[in-house]
Amino acid sequence: MKQVLVTGAAGFIGYHVATRCLEAGCRVVGLDNLNAYYDVALKESRLAALRRFDGFTFQKIDLADRAATEAVFKEQAFDTVIHLAAQAGVRHSIENPHAYARSNIDGFLNVLEGCRHARAGHLLFASSSSVYGAVTRMPFSVHQNVDHPVSLYAATKKANELFAHSYSHLYGIPCSGLRFFTVYGPWGRPDMALFLFTRAILADEPVRVFGHGQMQRDFTYIDDVVEGVVRLAATPASRNPDWNSDAPDPGSSSAPYRVYNIGTHQPVQLLRLIEILEDCLGRKARKEFLPMQPGDVPATYADVEDLAAAVGYAPSTPIEVGVERFVRWYRDHYRV
Repeated sequence: MKQVLVTGAAGFIGYHVATRCLEAGCRVVGLDNLNAYYDVALKESRLAALRRFDGFTFQKIDLADRAATEAVFKEQAFDTVIHLAAQAGVRHSIENPHAYARSNIDGFLNVLEGCRHARAGHLLFASSSSVYGAVTRMPFSVHQNVDHPVSLYAATKKANELFAHSYSHLYGIPCSGLRFFTVYGPWGRPDMALFLFTRAILADEPVRVFGHGQMQRDFTYIDDVVEGVVRLAATPASRNPDWNSDAPDPGSSSAPYRVYNIGTHQPVQLLRLIEILEDCLGRKARKEFLPMQPGDVPATYADVEDLAAAVGYAPSTPIEVGVERFVRWYRDHYRV
């Protein structure tokens, strides 16, 4: 039975990854600070579901607390560390920059130090499609340069990749970065478009559609995301023997470091998402069209060839199926 540490275990992706690991027979230690960025009751509900597994233990910890994080790694050894905890939200980062530096920079550094001293077997960490920033050539590839973030959130995620590479180079820690593309599904985040649209339509309130509905996102269903994560967890990052320092490849390294896109490779326009949601809910949306917000990008579109080659990743959930499953969960959970 493998011992797995999942940070952000009360979060959306963290909950699903922890569940999958537990179902596979792993022992999982979950960490989360249960901050109030969004509804804490939803996070508590996820934890309640995880606590039904005998192999799950939970500690409420702020990873930016250096002593508390050190204690976790001193108390037990982990075969795999899956770091999904972060202060999320592009728009929120513009209003609360210090929260992102504390959680996404200080917290991640403490996790890296823990992995270093405890000699963790493999560190997987959450990055984001937002790191592509001002890049317009699509589909986005991990072999592209991503030095032009357009939000502080994106900048912290790019910094995570740089920190991880440094530790991988210095200490030989296998590190795999995961650039998630607009993950959705049951138990999703209330600040994400699908959740916000569903709530508004059911309450007969206007749906705020930014970018005048023309924005596109590579919506990725949670089960496909988890499949990619657990496959990578069993495949520690390795050195690229062909890495050339004269023409450095951003997606790999001479160190045991890799970065991957986890997306669907099928961008969907926001207006199409709303149409699908209307069909599932049996109601029409009252749309309020608004310009793009600071930090937003017009489109995301993932090239997933590297992940497919590494672990056979093949997302299989059509947007129509994924949205219907989310709506079913939403109605059941909130008794709507």
